[in-house]
Amino acid sequence: MAEVKISAEIRNEFGKGAARRVRRAAKVPAVIYGHGTDPVHVVLPGHELMMALKTANVLIGLDIEGKNELVIPKAVQRDPLKGFIEHVDLLLVKRGEKVTVEVPVQTEGELAPGGNLLEHILNALPVEAEATHIPESVTVSIEGLDAGHSILAGDIELPKGTSLAIEADSVVLQVVAAQAEAPAEGEGEAAEGAEG
Repeated sequence: MAEVKISAEIRNEFGKGAARRVRRAAKVPAVIYGHGTDPVHVVLPGHELMMALKTANVLIGLDIEGKNELVIPKAVQRDPLKGFIEHVDLLLVKRGEKVTVEVPVQTEGELAPGGNLLEHILNALPVEAEATHIPESVTVSIEGLDAGHSILAGDIELPKGTSLAIEADSVVLQVVAAQAEAPAEGEGEAAEGAEG
């Protein structure tokens, strides 16, 4: 995974008013924590951060006023209506260090004919990987699967150096039979009323 470089400024003003001023300047307040250090409050450029976060579990090389740190996003708060980023929690990582992250699950192939449905029990798979080698996603073949089939976490082939962070028998995907159409509401009741 490529490392994205972003410059950050130390944030000294706190509270809602200060956060609003930061956002009006097209920037995002953030907190960096981890490795037993005190949290560091920073301000990040909004557009660069938004572009970086388009990649799940992106590795960010932060230049904090001349000091370089590697971080990954742990929590992103967005405005519920407009969707813009309001705040980000970033976790400090080191090269070679293992981290636990959720990696998106993608599927390929077609289910067996018959109108069955694929149910995603987990949209993302918890895995442990080296901070600088986090997979962008895992791909699962659903080719020819029929109703009743399940794909367990342990069935998914993971990239080298990546291991599961959940039980191997956890269901990730399952194929369910298409439901037969039920009679329209009220039809059965009307027939019962006519007999009485």
